[in-house]
Amino acid sequence: MTAESLSLERGGRQLFEGLSFAVCAGQLIQIEGANGAGKTSLLRILAGLSRYGFEGSVARHTSLLYLGHQPGVKQLLSPRENLAWHAAGEGEYSDAAIEQALARVGLAGYEDVSSHTLSAGQHRRVNLARLYLSSSPLWLLDEPFAAIDQKGVADLERLMVAHVGEGGAVIVTSHQSLQVSYTLSRLSLSTGLL
Repeated sequence: MTAESLSLERGGRQLFEGLSFAVCAGQLIQIEGANGAGKTSLLRILAGLSRYGFEGSVARHTSLLYLGHQPGVKQLLSPRENLAWHAAGEGEYSDAAIEQALARVGLAGYEDVSSHTLSAGQHRRVNLARLYLSSSPLWLLDEPFAAIDQKGVADLERLMVAHVGEGGAVIVTSHQSLQVSYTLSRLSLSTGLL
């Protein structure tokens, strides 16, 4: 993915301007900035979800998986049904693969309960289970650690490192410092530097 001269203004305030960078296989990038700096907006632009209201261009050279700040769990569906629904866009996944993904995020035994009975952290885990089913080389993760306990944070950090170690790439927004044993690039929205 290549971003050229990205600029965004909201409500008469310049959030960022002149951002240019390339994302390559094996990169783990953390976008940094204060609340309201435009981190989520930048990820949505990179994902192709914001087509207007910004200047510059983004060239996407590969498929991507975007997990937004909200967990995106359909309340009337079970975790299994939620994953099957999301995974349908990437191909067919067996019940066994979906069960394994849910088990890896700590939701074994919750596969078939109605999602409206789950906690905020469990909703987040249903969404994160999509990472275990994804074949997309590029992951865009907006505040993925929200409502996740320490073990879940460590598990997700290991998964991101494994993904980039296998030739994938991850761009993540987070207010906390990542504790990873991997070269971490930082993109600061206050300075525009990568």
